[in-house]
Amino acid sequence: MNVALTTYREALRAAHREALRRDARVFVMGEDVGRYGGSYAVTKGLLEEFGEARVRDTPLSELGFVGAGIGAALGGMRPIVEIMTVNFSLLALDGIVNTAATLRHMSGGQFSTPLVIRMASGAGRQLAAQHSHSLEVWYAHVPGLKVLAPATLEDARGMLWPALCDPDPVLIFEHAQLYNLEGELAEPAPAVDIEHAALRREGSALTIVTYGGSLPRALAAADTLAQDGIDADVIDLRVLRPLDMACVLASVRKTHRVLVVDEGWRTCSLAAEVLARVGEEAFFDLDAPLARVCSEEVPIPYAKHLEDAALPLPPKIVAAARALVAGR
Repeated sequence: MNVALTTYREALRAAHREALRRDARVFVMGEDVGRYGGSYAVTKGLLEEFGEARVRDTPLSELGFVGAGIGAALGGMRPIVEIMTVNFSLLALDGIVNTAATLRHMSGGQFSTPLVIRMASGAGRQLAAQHSHSLEVWYAHVPGLKVLAPATLEDARGMLWPALCDPDPVLIFEHAQLYNLEGELAEPAPAVDIEHAALRREGSALTIVTYGGSLPRALAAADTLAQDGIDADVIDLRVLRPLDMACVLASVRKTHRVLVVDEGWRTCSLAAEVLARVGEEAFFDLDAPLARVCSEEVPIPYAKHLEDAALPLPPKIVAAARALVAGR
């Protein structure tokens, strides 16, 4: 097994190339995925290698091309639909929520929709309110969808193929600040499942639960806390629907404290769901109140200092963790 230096973006591109080579039914479609190479350069070079029939530039209509992807999936193809950013996916909500997510149920199991939809999510790049939100929980709310949030090179490389093999629609949220993430990745890439959370750091003082672009922040916060003798379990949810609460609960029963870091807004957040389940299933294992750090309840600002102030960055995570351990 060889190990090579790569980036999150390149890992995603390698996953696309592998899928296109493995299965003739796989094709990519979306705005600027072909000649331009994708808004975040994930599909760069695929048009030249696989041709226009399998790497298709679409009109500027999310509702239209997501609908076409649903139809292709029903027809036996395996489409990968790229939406430029999660905010724009709202234009395709009808197709995703009212059609793709419901067809298996409404057909009595006669039809499946093996569709993968990828999109960028999250803030931190001064792109203001229409390009910076974390709306993953909106989709994680919907039965019939599987929702993934790869935060590591291994997951970026390995989640696409099992998602394409799933008979039901899978949404993959790629935090835009992760695209330039660098690191080593084994080749051939290790297999990745799309069912379970992952323990990314082990400790005993508290459990920090997070996902996506907040994972590097949580790990950075855990490094700072460790300097004060506060060692934290850091759990990467990875799969937002269905949630792997067994991993979370096992950690909470060990550390007796839990802090959820979620770039979504606090109200009706994924953090709220995780903490509710901890309260329901592990209340008597807790030695401190449930805690969370979320984005401020404002549209994400453009100004850098205001954007930083709105996000759950490491200093906020460290402060919340210290207060939790101190019993404040």
